[in-house]
Amino acid sequence: MHALKWTSELEIGIPPIDKQHKRIVDYINQLEEIKGTTNREEVDNVLNQLVDYTLSHFAFEEELMEESGYMFVNAHKRVHKLFVRKVGVFVDRHKLGEDITLELLITLKTWLVNHIKNDDNDYSEVVKNKMHLKVKKSGWLKNSLKKFFG
Repeated sequence: MHALKWTSELEIGIPPIDKQHKRIVDYINQLEEIKGTTNREEVDNVLNQLVDYTLSHFAFEEELMEESGYMFVNAHKRVHKLFVRKVGVFVDRHKLGEDITLELLITLKTWLVNHIKNDDNDYSEVVKNKMHLKVKKSGWLKNSLKKFFG
């Protein structure tokens, strides 16, 4: 397998989301670099960071969709929830000593690219339009970032 390369095709045009997606790609590539290693602690560390960061990303993304009035936010949340469950199974298998790295990498790369290109692109225009209107009035994106990240 090869590293996942960030391209403009993966951008949805919402800078904080694109930045978060790039960070997730970086974590996936870190996992790619250490696959097959006998150092389980290193795999644990990257896997935990990837899971934690992805969960916070999902929460932020869902907040933007809710604030924008995206009509399919609940369906998008279900997609996130199913993915989290799927990754949770990989984490459990890893804790039991199974080498899940290659299978997990295939799943992560395929899911992330498809999710960004399809599901995330579906909401991006709604969020961008709402951001554009509210940024002029009240700094909506800044307020959302501050609300979420403190």
